Amino acid sequence: MKISLARDVLLSQLQTVTRVASTRSAIQALSGVQIAATADACELRATDTDVSLRVPLDAQVERDGTVVLPARLFLDVVRALPAPEVSLELRSAQQDVELICGNATFDIRTLHSEDFPPFPEPDPATSVSLPVAAFVDTAMKVAGSASRDETRPVLTGILVAASGSELRMVATDSYRLSVKETTLASPLSSAFEVNVPARALQELARIATHAEEETELEISVRQNQVVFVLGEMVLSSRLIDGQFPNYRQLLPETFDHELQVSGPELREVVRRISLLAQKNAPLRLAFHAGELTISAQTPDIGEARESLPVAFQGEPLEIGFNPEFLRDGLDAIEDSDVLLKLISPLRPGLLEAADGSGFIYLIMPIRLNV
Repeated sequence: MKISLARDVLLSQLQTVTRVASTRSAIQALSGVQIAATADACELRATDTDVSLRVPLDAQVERDGTVVLPARLFLDVVRALPAPEVSLELRSAQQDVELICGNATFDIRTLHSEDFPPFPEPDPATSVSLPVAAFVDTAMKVAGSASRDETRPVLTGILVAASGSELRMVATDSYRLSVKETTLASPLSSAFEVNVPARALQELARIATHAEEETELEISVRQNQVVFVLGEMVLSSRLIDGQFPNYRQLLPETFDHELQVSGPELREVVRRISLLAQKNAPLRLAFHAGELTISAQTPDIGEARESLPVAFQGEPLEIGFNPEFLRDGLDAIEDSDVLLKLISPLRPGLLEAADGSGFIYLIMPIRLNV
C-alpha cells in the first residue's frame, strides 16, 4: 500500500474515526485504525466491535493495500507533522508504515490486520431513508436519559421506532424517562423498532454536524446490527438484546396539577438555585396559590431560594427533584413554554413541551426531609 494526500485531510478524518477505536480490548488490532486503499477509493476504519465507523479519505493511491496502525499514536503523529503533504507506504518486510512529511520521517509498526474484523454492509432490501437532521435532533433530545450503568445493558440504549410518518425515540435510566416523537415530511417505506446504544447515536450526531440539513440518512436494520449511511460515511452498531421497558405503563394517565410556565425563565431559576444544591441535596419546588418557590440547601455551604408566579391552585405542594435531572429536562425543551404536571410529592412529575413538538420528560421525585 502506498498513498499520498493532504495532511489536513488526513488529520480531519483521523480525528473523526479514532473516537470509535477501542481503548479497552485485549485484541490489539481493535485499538488501531485501518487504512484500506484500492484504485477506486481509500477509507479509514475503526471499531470496538460494538460501534464501527468508515470514513472516506481523499488520497492518491499509488499502490493498493490494507494496513492497521495504532490509532492514538497515528493521530498524535499526524497532528504534529510539519508540512502540508504526507505520504504513507507499507513496508511488509519491516512490518511498518513509512510516513514522510517534509523533512520528517516516521516508521510506525503495524498491528495484525487479520485480527481486524470485517464491517457489516447495508442491506438495500431493508433500507429506509429519512432526513438526517430530524433523526439526530430526535436522538439528542432523549440521549441524556440513557443509563450509563453497564450492569443493565438494555437501559444504555435508545429505543428507536419508525413507521409511516412517525419517528419515536425513548430513553430511560429508571430515574427519568425521555420520549420524543417527530413527524416526518414523507412516510417511510418500511417500519422498524430497535434498541441502539446511545453512544452510537451520539457518534452519529457528531458526524452529522458537518452534513447539510436536507441530507438523507439511510438506515438498514440487519440481524443484531443497524447500519447508518450518511454520504460516504458508514456507521454501524450492534443492537442491544433484551426487552426495553414498556414506557407507556410508566406514564400516569392523569395528573392533579397542570401548570404552564415559561421554559427559559424556569430554566434560569433552576440553574441559579442549583448552585447551592450540592452533595446530593435535592432541589425543592414549593407550590402555593399563584406562586412557585424553588430552593436548595446544603449544610456547611449555604442555601438559596427564588420565586416566580404560576397559576397554581389548591392545597400547597412541595416536591423534590435531582437538580441535574431537572436541568436536563428543561434544556431539552429549550425555548418553549413548559407544561409541568404533578400528582403528589411521592409520584413522578412530567415536563412537556407546550409547543406540541412531541417531547415529554418524566422525572422521579426525591423524598424530602421536613
